[in-house]
Amino acid sequence: MNRGPLLNSDLLHAIGKMGHGDLMIVCDAGFPIPNDAWRIDLAIVQDVPDLETVLTAISGSFIAEKVGYATEMGQNNPVLLDKVKRLFADSEFVTVPHTELLGGIAKNAKVIVRTGAYDPWGNILLYSGVDVPKWFAKPGTIAPDYYAAKLNK
Repeated sequence: MNRGPLLNSDLLHAIGKMGHGDLMIVCDAGFPIPNDAWRIDLAIVQDVPDLETVLTAISGSFIAEKVGYATEMGQNNPVLLDKVKRLFADSEFVTVPHTELLGGIAKNAKVIVRTGAYDPWGNILLYSGVDVPKWFAKPGTIAPDYYAAKLNK
């Protein structure tokens, strides 16, 4: 049996299939998921499960090197943005226009996880990273400068 807190087998499978730079989108209930996308639908009813619950579970099992969100979230849903930044504090943060997130970016996602969230601009881009201290642990390997801060944790 799995030792970690994440129990959903589809989500665990998706995380296990992610490689460095692959994109997982965790979205609200209204996100237009492309027909051919790998979809993990967790939505049951309004706000069940909510984004914070799902992102918290994912953050315990997934290394997000970069986290993206709609540019509009900062002004229109700052409470959610604060939660995302707290959960993925070690990540790089980038913004994208909401229209891009709904279109071309969604088509490039390896997996899209739909929550029951009724959260405006509640669509979070999680780009897979590596466990830097483990990745550069072998004698003689040299980590690039941009990983230096993560090596000292």
